[in-house]
Amino acid sequence: MRMTIKIIVMGVGGVGKSAITNRFVAGRWIDKYDPTVEESYQTTIDIDGKALQVEILDTAGQDAYTPLRETFMHTGDGFLLVYSITDDQTLEDLRGIREQILRVHRDHKVPMVVVGNKLDAASERAISVQEGEALAEEFHASFLEVSARTKYRVKEAFDMIVRKVLAKSPKAGSNDSSTGSVFGAGKIDNSMDPEKVDSKTNSNNKKKSDRKNSNDSKKSKCYIL
Repeated sequence: MRMTIKIIVMGVGGVGKSAITNRFVAGRWIDKYDPTVEESYQTTIDIDGKALQVEILDTAGQDAYTPLRETFMHTGDGFLLVYSITDDQTLEDLRGIREQILRVHRDHKVPMVVVGNKLDAASERAISVQEGEALAEEFHASFLEVSARTKYRVKEAFDMIVRKVLAKSPKAGSNDSSTGSVFGAGKIDNSMDPEKVDSKTNSNNKKKSDRKNSNDSKKSKCYIL
């Protein structure tokens, strides 16, 4: 069982997916980005005093990468669907992205949060809060607006999606002591332990020797009629 919570950040190009992700993971603001193909980040989120392992996948928003997105969409435990409040088309584009997720994901009720970014540019607002909320309600998703530039409510967005994942899978992201660390967790394979290999080899050799002596003993018997 994979214990890491996987959050996938989606939206069309230019809405600030990379800015939101970098602001949350590294606490930094980068004004300009090269178009992202796919970036994966590992981090820890504290929820109610509990440290949870989280992988965040920052995805490509350009149409050319639509087929690529389908190769990993089915792996997400939760999705942040990001649009820019300054561009009404980016909100409408989330419909197609959500449809794509539901087409490939086995869970049609997979947790989602609709995130309106660029709240710092509210003077250029093209989408009202009510419009964002209405789409989120249509998606059966949660909703909030953030600003990657000022960091406003960015952490809250990730906390929100993680809490939604935990509501479905309470043990997600937890470290299970019986399986080692979260990353690369699994049962310890002792099959190549030199001491155990030697012990097993000696045991096998002894069995072979016993069988050989038994066969030799049988061959040495002579019956006189």
